Amino acid sequence: AQKKAAQGDKENKLLASVLAPALELLREGKPARLAWPNDEEERKVFASAQLLTAKPVLYVCNVEEEAAANGNAFSAKVFEKAKAEGANAVIVSAAIESELTGMDDEERMVFLEEMGLHETGLTRVIRSGYDLLHLITFFTVGPKEARAWTVHQGAKAPEAAGEIHSDMQRGFIRAETIAYDDFVSLGGENAAKEAGKLRQEGKEYVIADGDVLHFKFNV
Repeated sequence: AQKKAAQGDKENKLLASVLAPALELLREGKPARLAWPNDEEERKVFASAQLLTAKPVLYVCNVEEEAAANGNAFSAKVFEKAKAEGANAVIVSAAIESELTGMDDEERMVFLEEMGLHETGLTRVIRSGYDLLHLITFFTVGPKEARAWTVHQGAKAPEAAGEIHSDMQRGFIRAETIAYDDFVSLGGENAAKEAGKLRQEGKEYVIADGDVLHFKFNV
């Protein structure tokens, strides 16, 4: 890229300038993800190189049961390393996760509370993974089933509809929206409607994590 850039090739000039900081980091034994580009154009060029150490990284620390809630001295060092690299880290206890496998939901919650935990290690890993990849969840709820769908943070209503079916994005009209906390605390769609918590949102609406959505479309 540097050779072609010297010959006046604009694309390779940009590529060389974006990758040069990454190359220096790699020579120092550091991950390329620390060379984060300045703008959207540079980010696209950087991503096109598909550098292994530019991929998002999640460190999972397996600790003893007693340290499952707050970690230990070793996991603290991993968290420091992750922060310095722009990565994420979570704590799990494989021993606890193994015990949870054979329990029903009620037993599981009691056991977790006794251990000073609010959620399972697997849930921590999933939550941290979503955060690392800038993903959120929205729900569709009907009389027969409820489903969770994944979109990137900042996605607008038509794009979310497209996750279900391309026709829904193409013919998008509006999204009937209930916030997750309202849906759960009030006891469902009908109660939320009666409480005035159902909103009509248009094409520019940005999806919030946990939104319960009903899409109106026409093709």
